[in-house]
This record gives sequence, C-alpha cells and structure tokens, in this order.
Amino acid sequence: MSVKQSLVNVRVAVDIGGTFTDLHLHDERSGKTWVWKTPSTPDDPSRGLINGLIGITKLAGIPLSDIDTILHGSTIATNAVLERKLPKCALITTDGFRDVLEIGRHMRRDVYTLKAERRPLLVPREYRFTVDERIKSDGTVLRELKPETITALGQQLLALGIETVAVVFLHGHLNPSHEKQTAAILSETAPAITVSTSFETSPEVREFERTSTTVLNALLKPVISKYLERVEERLKDAGVKAQLYLVQSNGGLASPKDAATLPVRLLLSGPAGGATAMASLARKHAINNLIGLDVGGTSSDISLVSDGNVDEAQESSIDGLPIRMPMIEIRTIGAGGGSIASVETGALRVGPQSAGAEPGPVCYGRGGTNITVTDANAVIGFINDEAFRTGDITLDVHAARQTLNEKLCQPLQLTETRAANGVLDIANSHMAGAIRLSLFEKGADPADFSLAPFGGAAGLHGCAVAEELGIQKIIFPAHASTLSALGILMADIRHDLSISKLLPAVPSSLPELQTVLSELTDQATAIQRDNGLTEKNSAINFSCDMRYRGQAFELTTPWPEADSVTSVDDACLQSVIRNFHRIHEERFTFTAINDPIEIVSIRARITGKLESKGDTTESDDQRSPTASIDPAATTKKLASAGVELTLNVISRKDFLNSEKDQAGPFLIQEEYTVLLIADGWFARPLAGGDIECIYRGAAT
Repeated sequence: MSVKQSLVNVRVAVDIGGTFTDLHLHDERSGKTWVWKTPSTPDDPSRGLINGLIGITKLAGIPLSDIDTILHGSTIATNAVLERKLPKCALITTDGFRDVLEIGRHMRRDVYTLKAERRPLLVPREYRFTVDERIKSDGTVLRELKPETITALGQQLLALGIETVAVVFLHGHLNPSHEKQTAAILSETAPAITVSTSFETSPEVREFERTSTTVLNALLKPVISKYLERVEERLKDAGVKAQLYLVQSNGGLASPKDAATLPVRLLLSGPAGGATAMASLARKHAINNLIGLDVGGTSSDISLVSDGNVDEAQESSIDGLPIRMPMIEIRTIGAGGGSIASVETGALRVGPQSAGAEPGPVCYGRGGTNITVTDANAVIGFINDEAFRTGDITLDVHAARQTLNEKLCQPLQLTETRAANGVLDIANSHMAGAIRLSLFEKGADPADFSLAPFGGAAGLHGCAVAEELGIQKIIFPAHASTLSALGILMADIRHDLSISKLLPAVPSSLPELQTVLSELTDQATAIQRDNGLTEKNSAINFSCDMRYRGQAFELTTPWPEADSVTSVDDACLQSVIRNFHRIHEERFTFTAINDPIEIVSIRARITGKLESKGDTTESDDQRSPTASIDPAATTKKLASAGVELTLNVISRKDFLNSEKDQAGPFLIQEEYTVLLIADGWFARPLAGGDIECIYRGAAT
C-alpha cells in the first residue's frame, strides 16, 4: 500500500523521551511554530503523545483535526531492549550454526580478566533450531530445504508459546530463496507468530552481526506493532486523521507499515532528531566541526558533525548487541538530569540508574526518594523555582535539600553545598569522558570542535564540560530543551538498501558492479513509488563499503553524485577509489596507494521530502509565541564550589533583545531550561535566537 503525499499544512514533531515528551508544531498557514513539553507516561507512551497533542494545539489555538502530519520519534524500541521487556523468540538457522550468537567475535572488553564476560543472549539455546539446508558462498544451493521440516517446526514453535521468529540461513543475503520459503510456510502453519528474515533485515556479510540484527528485529516486531495499534486507536478516538511517520535511527522518516516491518531501525529514533538539528545548526553558523550534547532526563546522547556532515555508522550496538545497518553515530551514557546519585562503598556515584518520569527527581514533588542531578542543581540554586514551567510541575527545593542531607551529606560527612557540587562534578566528568572517547576513536582533537548543549538539562552543564575538554566555543541553540523534536520537524523520508558483493576494485569488475547498481536502482524506485515520492521531491545516492585487501573493516565511500547508474565506467570507478584513499587517510592518517582494494557492499540511500507550502527547516523565537520569564532581570543567590554567589538572572528574550556581549557568570532563564554562562565565558546573541559563548579565561 503506497503512502499518499499531499501538501502539509500543520505538522507536529513528537519526541517521546524517558522523562518528558517534547513537541514542535509548525503551521504552514501562519508560518508560526509552537513548542510544548509534557511528562512522559512510561506505562503507555501513547497516552503522553495524546496529552502532548492536546496541549500544543490548545497553545496554538487550533483543533486537533487540523493536524495533517505527525512525525514521531521515541525511545520505545531502545527501552524495550534495555529493560528486556520482549516477547518469547526463536531462531531458525542452518545446521551447525546454532551457537553463532554465543560465539560472537571472541572480543573481550577486559583483556586482563581470567574469565570472559558473559555475552547478552536474547534467545536461549533451547529456542534455537537448526535446519538441514545449505547455500554456498557463491549463492548456489548445495542442499535443498525440505518444506516438511519447516511445517513440523512451526507446530513445535506454537506448542512452546513462541511469539516471534528470526530466520537466518548461511549466505542467506546472497540467495534468500530458503529464507523466503521458510517464512511462507510459517505464515501458513503458524500465522500467529511474526517472522523476520535476514535478507529483509540486514542482507550483508558477517553471520554474527546479521543474526544479531535479525533477532533484535524479530523481538521488536510485536512490541512496535502493538504500540502503533495503540497510537492509531488513540489518534482515532481524539479525532486526529493525520498521516503518521516514525523517525528511524538514520534520521529519516518511515511509514508505520515500514516501521512495523523493520522496527530494529527505530532503536535510535529519538536521539537521531537531535543529530539532525545539529547538522542544521552547523550549516546555519558555518561551523564545520560540532559536538551535540543532548542531556535529557534519563541519559546523555553525543553526536558529531565533522566537516559539515553528521557522522554515520554502518554498524553499532545496544547493550552489547551488534546492529548492522546504517544509523547516525550516537554514543549514549547514563548521565542525565534524572540520574540518581548514591553512596557505594563510601564513594559518591552518579548514574546510570535514573529516576525517570515516574516518580522523577525529588524536587518534582511526585514521590521521588532518590537524589538526582536535577535535585543537585535545584539545591545549589541554578533552577529558579518561580520560573519553572516544565510539565506543570511545582518545584520543591526544600524536599530536595532534606533528601540530599539524608542520602548523601550524612553518609559522606559533607556539607550540603559540597555534596550537591560533587554530584554535578561527577555528571560533568561522565559527559566529558564520553565526548573525549567519541573523538579519540576518530583521531580528533576536542579543541577543533565547538560544543552545542541541548536537552532540558544541558544548559547548566555546557560550560563545565567544555572547559574540561579544552573547547573554546559553545553554541546554545534556540529551543534547546526541545531541540530533538525540532530536528524531527526537519526530517525527510529515508530508506537504506544494501547488497553485499565482494569485488576487486578493478575495471574487470565493472559488469558485476553495474548489475548490482541496477538491482539497487530497481529496489529504490519501488520504494519511491510505495512512498508516493517523485523524481522532483526525492533522490537516490550510492556508496560502497571498501577496504584494502586483508583488512577486517570497511569504510563507506560515497559514489560520485554526477555519475548515474547507467554510466558506470572506469573513470567513475577511479573516482570512487580516490574517495576511499582520501577517507582512509582522514580516519587513519595513512594510505596504501599500491595495495589492492576490495568492494564489500554497495549501498543506496533514498531520501524524499514531505511536500509543503513553505520552509520548516528553521524555528526561532519570533515564530514561537511562548511566554517570557518575568521579571525581566532578577538576581539569584546560590552556593557554587563552596562560595556564596549572587548572579544576575535574565530571560532569554531580554538577552536576545540586548544585542550585546555579556560576561559570565550569569543565568539565562527560559521556559523549559536554564543556561549557566560561567565565569570566563562571554555570551552574545546570534541570528535566529541562538547564543554563542567564547571562553576568554576565568577572572580568578
């Protein structure tokens, strides 16, 4: 069933996080954008979605029925895996490959321990079944599949109460005939069981990664399908007839049908919106290298923009489980506003456990009993209880102080100020360490990057994290607290395809390369048609995974955009080879010009724009009629680093209207977050509501 493309008048982007649900509504008819934030509802995220839609449409003064497009990002798939709230799953594979998930790559995180750490397994051995079939490495059939074996297996799976199945046969990515046959038989004999095949999920080399990815997809199929059913039911009951799109880990949008078929692509759905916003922010201010630090209530997500492009990876992992498919490269750590501070073996520890949305930090007054990073900020005085607007919560600083004294000050024999600052120092160190590691893996220097803190809690940590990393420039984006939702508002439809084909990068491989590219083009064209895309509002781009012969890893190398599939010749191939040498030198500081090169996989990326009457790529304060903070400028007493300070507090609106540099320390207050401009930093307003901070050295 194809998705009908029509003019978009009212578009709503929704980012459901672990603690809050953020929304941006853009009305093409007026050219205005509204922002809303509401507590998430972990027991049923679809309830928080409807609450958010009701709230933001009331703010915009329009009926729910006016919404015609909803772009939905969330952490639902991620949380299901992390919390192991997953259905009963089985794996069907080739005889002799039952233990691929356990064998893995023999990689150990701690090389000095006498015992290898236990590998996380989502399918126990008794639910892994083998079939006597075999496809050779060239794609030809060595042993045919026996249909009666699969029929009997289907009955066995039903008797075991299996809800979902992953089918991964050896070399199934080269010849999917046996996987297709198995899926067809299971759909007849056990229609209640959902089936995921590797040729649909991750049709690429490497059995372990392909198996892991397919198993994750199988496990998430019932979870996401049930959630989408609840969402569609709630939207219908609310009178919303909008076209729904889901945000994928690659930053692009997919229809509910495509998302339900390949839910593994939703594992980084929420953070991907923030990375998309980072790319837009970098282009807007002509910044080549930018670090996005998204500090939410539960975690912090780090994304990188290098040379103007968001970093992507063809392989990643979640909780030690490999995923092989294109996705924005994001590092997540358990350090957010809701991260719990505790005393363990006489030492202060922060995270990775989180207070989440329910009950949340103690200062939210919703039954929280554990001190969090947000509580520490409130106790010091960074958060203005009179101006606090998040989710209609009344800030209870007194309760936070009492709990801080009980949980941290007394066990550690610390003053209230030292304990609260200790919590913040540890959280800042966790964030800086994760950024440092992300850059170290790429051979990059933090000093060559600017920092963009966003998310509800990031504004109070940006300067401290930047100083620890030696970063001299910070961009505090407009709508920082809901920036991931704004990034989702900018997203395009995107689908990724790949075919693994090991070919030497030489002219004699051109005929086979041409065949693969033509096959990818046919698949891409079918996706364009199914999504209602045309040549005017969509594009197909190609790339190759390449390596020097003997290497165990590949680098994704772009295909020359000027060359079409029908003009694959030696000049085009040489251009790809030059791109590979350049990328290899950038990543590893050397090239091996005379070494033979191999093409391992060929990729296609289909992108398409949602049709609209105007530009929705930017959102600024002039188009966002959110309430300003009164009074315009105040002072705030706080205890920082053991010293009583009195800081100016100014609303973001008044700071932007001032049009002049201001030296820290002072606080910039807005509805959903607070920015701390620390001592030694100079802030100035930028076009579009962003704020630039430059470090010139502390006064003392």
